[in-house]
Amino acid sequence: MYEIRIHSRGGQGGVTAAKLLALAAFRDGKHATACPFYGAERRGAAVVSYVRIDDQPIRIYSQIRRPDLVIVLDTSVMDVVDVLQGLKENGTVLLNSAHTLEECNGTCRHVDLTGIALAENLIVAGSPILNTPVLGALAKMGVITLSSARSAIQEMFADERNVKAAEAAYEELKV
Repeated sequence: MYEIRIHSRGGQGGVTAAKLLALAAFRDGKHATACPFYGAERRGAAVVSYVRIDDQPIRIYSQIRRPDLVIVLDTSVMDVVDVLQGLKENGTVLLNSAHTLEECNGTCRHVDLTGIALAENLIVAGSPILNTPVLGALAKMGVITLSSARSAIQEMFADERNVKAAEAAYEELKV
């Protein structure tokens, strides 16, 4: 089982990114679950979402304490949450950043999801929406296929800018 923890702020699309990722994994013929964890948070508060992907049916629906992959959609969350806590040895971190951060241990990837969202004008209530571009980065990392990412995005959103953002992140991410 491949376990993913997504750290974001309310309103950035982290919860929707988890749902999209699970849908894309399903399109790839996998079993997947998406589980958000938040209370009465408001826009801008730290939010955590979890995704499990496996070839077999998944019978657990809970927080993930030992993720294989940690996704950080807003690096300022790292000031208030230990996003690397429990990361498995040889785990991977995907940062929404134009450059790698020193605090990153394990295998660290980075892509400017914010810049991509802004370039495509994917903005809601003044915040760039990062849920669709992150799917492109995850496809580049081999977590899902790019075709399943496109399919999941098109199923959830009619606006083709979302697919363009995913494709841009796929092209931009260096692996």
